[in-house]
Amino acid sequence: MTWDGDRYQRRFDALAAEGKDVHGEAALVMRLAPRTALDAGCGTGRVAIELARRGVAVVGVDADPSMVATARARAPDLEWLQHDLTTLDLGRTFDVVVMAGNVPLFTPPGSQRALVEGCARHVAEHGALVTGFQPGRGYDLATFDADCAAAGLGPARRYATWDGDPFREGEYAVSIHRRGARLE
Repeated sequence: MTWDGDRYQRRFDALAAEGKDVHGEAALVMRLAPRTALDAGCGTGRVAIELARRGVAVVGVDADPSMVATARARAPDLEWLQHDLTTLDLGRTFDVVVMAGNVPLFTPPGSQRALVEGCARHVAEHGALVTGFQPGRGYDLATFDADCAAAGLGPARRYATWDGDPFREGEYAVSIHRRGARLE
């Protein structure tokens, strides 16, 4: 899939101009009190830029060159990398790795386990993988949880929204996985 980063960003700019909160992902991540974060599938950098504004040292990674170009233009002082998340190995870990905005659904079918493994290798020992996606679109939660387990991460929490609404088998799921965790 080919993206137009500037066009994609204009959608969020318009929502923000209408007074909509476009930073729910960052707010939920901040509940985990990270010092460092990897925005995996960062797109135009909306989440990464907001986390940085809130004092988190952040790196953004996306496979799409247009998305990364827009992110770099919006926040040139942050670290932006164009790379496939399935093979990403930065040689460092982060307090939180966040995959917002259906990232698992935008990867080629069958590559989701490699995506989760690529992200999990960057989760610090007491860190978390925070992922939000629509499970009814070709990648279900049971498979996602199994992929996380294979990567050494257990489910800690699951919400229906980035605002933390209780999860009840809905159209969207926000999951927090940690090393060796059990669902709370």
